Amino acid sequence: MSYAAHLTESYGLPVFTFPGPDDEGSTPLPEPDAVAWRLVSDAYDADESWTEAFARFTAAVDTTRVRAIVVGAWEDAYDSGPGGIIDALVAARDGLPALRALFLGDMESEECEISWINQGDVGPLLDAFQDLEEFGVRGGTDLVFPPVTHGRLRSLTVETGGMPVRVVRNIAASALPALERLDLWLGTSEYGGDSELTDVEPILAGDRLPSLRHLALRNSDIQDEIATAMASAPVVARLETLDLSMGVLTDEGGAALLGGQPLTHLKKLDLHHNYLSAPLQQRFRDTLEGAGVTLDLDRGRAHEDEWDGRTWRFVAVGE
Repeated sequence: MSYAAHLTESYGLPVFTFPGPDDEGSTPLPEPDAVAWRLVSDAYDADESWTEAFARFTAAVDTTRVRAIVVGAWEDAYDSGPGGIIDALVAARDGLPALRALFLGDMESEECEISWINQGDVGPLLDAFQDLEEFGVRGGTDLVFPPVTHGRLRSLTVETGGMPVRVVRNIAASALPALERLDLWLGTSEYGGDSELTDVEPILAGDRLPSLRHLALRNSDIQDEIATAMASAPVVARLETLDLSMGVLTDEGGAALLGGQPLTHLKKLDLHHNYLSAPLQQRFRDTLEGAGVTLDLDRGRAHEDEWDGRTWRFVAVGE
């Protein structure tokens, strides 16, 4: 299973990479509102900066019709944050009245490992684009996500190999009344993921997220604790999908989740990349599949190492 891969779709639109300067004019451009526009530089030895590519884009495309932008690699992303990119997007907001989806940091490992991506303060983007319905960001290093109030955001995704606790707390403290989908990759302490269960408890209570229907708290060292808390979390009763995948989920958390409040109302329960025993996996199937719940129990690349008398287990995405 591939993680931290390039987006192929945003806002229901196929992603189209805006041609580089050497290819400009060689490929007909699609209609401005027919695709999600992926704008890239080169993380290594870039001949053109991201902001220069953005300037070419705004000159070539009717930006008043653009509905989705995907920010791909920028120059020296392993060493430099996207401050200039954020400034350029905010400065262009009046020319982007139809923008409804924005993703910052769409890079694969060959461009920049997820925990090498230097991020910045994304608050100005959410403040400037109050009509956004989907927002996502990849990379946790130096990521700043202040508490925000946003009335139209329906989907929020934050993908990290280690999410700083201040980011988790500020997302939990944000006022997002329209949010239907929340996807947080909490990550591992080895790469800066220092949140604890108490930091996500406001999300589990759901008071600030009245529209939430799809919740993913995944890729976590503390997956057992999260699963145990989900067994009685108020938010679960109104969810359609619950995703606790990609983390260190063992029989301890799995049994607690299964023994808690009913999950038979869910459309899907995603636990892929797990450390569940075969008997417990069968219990999940026996309990939920007959009720029509789609289950993903694929263990995937999850593996255990025995070293120094201890068993070591790993999240799906760290570095």
